[in-house]
Amino acid sequence: MTSHLVIFARVPQFGRVKRRLASTVGPAAAMRFYRQTLAGQIRRLSRDRRWTVWLFVTPDNALRHPAWQGIDPRRLRGQGTGDLGVRMKRPFQQLPPGPVVLVGSDIPAMRPRHIVCAFALLGRYDLVFGPASDGGFWLIGARRSRPLPHSLFADVRWSTRHALADTRATIPAGYSIAIAATLDDVDDAADLEIAMAKGAA
Repeated sequence: MTSHLVIFARVPQFGRVKRRLASTVGPAAAMRFYRQTLAGQIRRLSRDRRWTVWLFVTPDNALRHPAWQGIDPRRLRGQGTGDLGVRMKRPFQQLPPGPVVLVGSDIPAMRPRHIVCAFALLGRYDLVFGPASDGGFWLIGARRSRPLPHSLFADVRWSTRHALADTRATIPAGYSIAIAATLDDVDDAADLEIAMAKGAA
């Protein structure tokens, strides 16, 4: 059965991406970081034959943007309307059978080995999360051998230290959950400096 890897991405537009980072390093540097990180993720992950890569993008009218080069146009989708939780559920509901792992597009340290680990965990668990040290998460995956919880992502306080805990609280008893590696996005100048020192940005 095919394994599906979903990259959730925003079109790289000046002043509209990585706004928290832009407030500390400026919008040009923030957009450059995002564009480079996104391109690196697409390049590294799309050439791995262990999964099929899908790109779910926002806004929906940006499907022809040059940032998506390297992705088969048949694997491009709009995220659609609704809050982040509503939009994140769509790939799990729409894609062909097989386990699905969804990741963000601004995780400079993410490598194929992290995705391999997540899919391996889905061989034994219903759901997998990749936590971030700020209380959020960079990855969520579902085995999809049973329906996704209807309550998943309800009333989650997004972009706060409660995001992962709130999400886990929406999952009913009876679903098994695994935890993958902790990775972080880049939200400010200090984060960017650390990522650059590690060669991840």
